[in-house]
Amino acid sequence: MSGPHVPGRLRGPLAALAAAAAGAAYVLAVRPRLLLWGATTQEAAGPLAGDEFVPGPRMQSTRAVTIAAPVSDVWPWLLQLGAGRGGMYSYDWLENAAGLGIHSADRIRPELQHLKVGDTVPLSPDGGLSVRLLQPEAALGLGGTIDLRTLRMSPRIPPDGGPPAGPRVDVGWAFVLRPVGSQACRLVSRTRYDYSPVAAGLLLRPLLEPVQFLMERRMLLGIRNRAEGRGAHGV
Repeated sequence: MSGPHVPGRLRGPLAALAAAAAGAAYVLAVRPRLLLWGATTQEAAGPLAGDEFVPGPRMQSTRAVTIAAPVSDVWPWLLQLGAGRGGMYSYDWLENAAGLGIHSADRIRPELQHLKVGDTVPLSPDGGLSVRLLQPEAALGLGGTIDLRTLRMSPRIPPDGGPPAGPRVDVGWAFVLRPVGSQACRLVSRTRYDYSPVAAGLLLRPLLEPVQFLMERRMLLGIRNRAEGRGAHGV
């Protein structure tokens, strides 16, 4: 049985209405869950170390996970983040399908434990973010810029302190560890984005936010599983 006939003159407005309804459902119901996955109200609303890297963000997410291990067991996994280093502890197969060359470690590598402010944490063969904050066993903050013309990621800070010329996305990414007693902790991840031109947000929001949620959620769980000694695929 076929559905009710819709006059041709109404199909366009009905399609637009359906698209608007789907967009509203995403903004009101789905998007907040993606941006605040695992975070408490206090974690999501409060300031975090590294917020200053992007002081006026147009996009922000705060995600968190509880880890049944002390901060001293979690911190080494953060120190070795990066492509060609300890990996990103997420979906390696998906990242490598995009040509990022990610291979996540299942052990602490002593040679990668000497990170310092000013170092670059590579996120792909073409670039990465710079270490701008490092508070041992407390906070790791990364920052940089994505050139929207080339999609290359640069860790550089412009010499004049201002944003680089041209269309770009400024990125701040911070990981904060907070003890919960002596044998557990919270790992909170916050990303902040600003972009120019403003119209770039029309593409960035629907594309970047779901993908980032997918990869970062798996990353936090991957760090949790490793720190708790359950391996890469623990549940």
